[in-house]
Amino acid sequence: MIRLLVVLAWAAAGGSALAAEFRTVDTASVLYDAPSQKGTKLFVIRRGTPVEVVVRLDGWSKVRDADGGLAWIEARSLANRRSVLVTAARAVVRQNADESAPVVFEAEKSVALDYLDTAPGGWVKVRHRDGQMGYVRANQVWGV
Repeated sequence: MIRLLVVLAWAAAGGSALAAEFRTVDTASVLYDAPSQKGTKLFVIRRGTPVEVVVRLDGWSKVRDADGGLAWIEARSLANRRSVLVTAARAVVRQNADESAPVVFEAEKSVALDYLDTAPGGWVKVRHRDGQMGYVRANQVWGV
């Protein structure tokens, strides 16, 4: 009952129980086990990695990575731009949001791509760092 009341109060204040907030790590940064530089340093996360922001607290963000791991990062280390991470062994990026469209490029697992837009039918428009753009199936990437 208490959990339901908290969720309802949060939603009434403008929160959304369904909307995930994804950001991209702007510079290689240390992840901590607590929202403080005095916390235990867990590891360094590389620039360009997408993360899901779970909690914000006084200049810190608790984030989830593609593997489901949770850690704290200084909020200033997160960019407003978004990226996605290839989770399939090889993601096929097509010219249009259609299985029969020509292949623009393929991306290996763990490659980060710039997120541009969500397209109907389970597609995501992405850009590779070399400038090539196209559409990938949403189930081949994480961070959407």
